[in-house]
Amino acid sequence: MDLRHLRYFVAIAEHGSFTKAAEALHIEQPPLSQQIKSLETELGVQLFIRSKRGAALTDFGEQLFEKAQTILRLEHQFHLLAKGLSLGEQGRLRIGMAGAVALLPLIPKAIRAFREQWPDIVITLEESNTPALCEALRERRVDLAIVRPPAPDPDIVLHPLFDEPTLIAIPKGHPLSKRHTLKLIDVAKEPFLIFDRSLGPGFYDAIISACQQGGFTPRFGQAAPQIAATIPMVAAGLGVAVVPAYLRQIHADGATFHPISGPSPRASISLATLETELTGPSANFQQILLAIGNSN
Repeated sequence: MDLRHLRYFVAIAEHGSFTKAAEALHIEQPPLSQQIKSLETELGVQLFIRSKRGAALTDFGEQLFEKAQTILRLEHQFHLLAKGLSLGEQGRLRIGMAGAVALLPLIPKAIRAFREQWPDIVITLEESNTPALCEALRERRVDLAIVRPPAPDPDIVLHPLFDEPTLIAIPKGHPLSKRHTLKLIDVAKEPFLIFDRSLGPGFYDAIISACQQGGFTPRFGQAAPQIAATIPMVAAGLGVAVVPAYLRQIHADGATFHPISGPSPRASISLATLETELTGPSANFQQILLAIGNSN
């Protein structure tokens, strides 16, 4: 039995006539009758009571009719889903994000634009650090990730989005807090709050390099568990930090933020994928993300 037999069976039941069903199916009546006879033989039951007035379902036919309709509906839904998946209009999109990247205006803007165009895609978000997200890409637990380069895995493909300027965060009430801009050397004697290098080696190295260009090697204070965690630690008076500019959105009453004059690190953000050429929802989101990123 194939699905064609079920379509024939349902068409006859719905039209109540072999002749009308044949017309609707655009086939001749004799082949249709033969196909139904073959189906009845295969199933071992009679599906229709045939008469000059048309065709009526038998008790067996009544019971099988609803099931046949369900199967055909599922077939139709299957084809729609397959087509939607191939076009990137249905399915799921799993996005990984490095710590606090979700605070970038770019991210909610891109997700909102994506949802407006493809509302049937289910989006899930996962936040972690760059090495963990690259591992998640490798294990296909996420489809793409927004990370701070470099990627520890040579097979990960990075698509640069932009470089974010950085600020110096210092405790409120500090003698330097009244100044608008600061040089890195101005805070050389302060304990530097910084995250573990493994969480973001590119940004970590950029901070250390900028300090050395500014004429000093930072004196490390307490290590921060994540980049964003440096803000409340600064507010608590534990030291100073160099942070991406977008982190000033974290409203810590005890911290002030100052643009850096002279040598300063940049916080690079990239889209990470496992394949050079993406397909489906991933390709659509990449297109939106790069377009918005390039316009900023």
